[in-house]
Amino acid sequence: MGADLTIGKLADAAGVNIETIRYYQRRGLLDEPTKPLGGHRRYPAGEAKRVRFIKRAQALGFTLDEVGMLLTLDSACACGETRALALRKLSLIERKIADLAVMQQALGSLVQQCDAGDSHASCPIIEMLERDDEGPHQHGAADS
Repeated sequence: MGADLTIGKLADAAGVNIETIRYYQRRGLLDEPTKPLGGHRRYPAGEAKRVRFIKRAQALGFTLDEVGMLLTLDSACACGETRALALRKLSLIERKIADLAVMQQALGSLVQQCDAGDSHASCPIIEMLERDDEGPHQHGAADS
């Protein structure tokens, strides 16, 4: 894949659609080549690798702003700063997992109350959602 690529061929090579390429350009993650008079923009074949990098970073939970930082850090060979960014992301993910575990326990408990409940009584799930107090999950994942 040594030849330059049209936007369609770049998208195919990277496993994304053309609009993803254009969006990354608008976000400043990819350069937009100049358009020759009467021709099509041509992208270096290596740009497919950059697009795949962006997609993999997103799959790990990095925002596009963070991906931009990672791309900058990569060109600066700044492994320590990259590690720090990854550690912050890992910490955020761990907090989200903890919040999700609390939500899972609360919903599981409510479902059990429903299953054990009297069919003539009101629904425990609806009751909990209608309460004026903040209930058992006061300032967690639902607030973030």
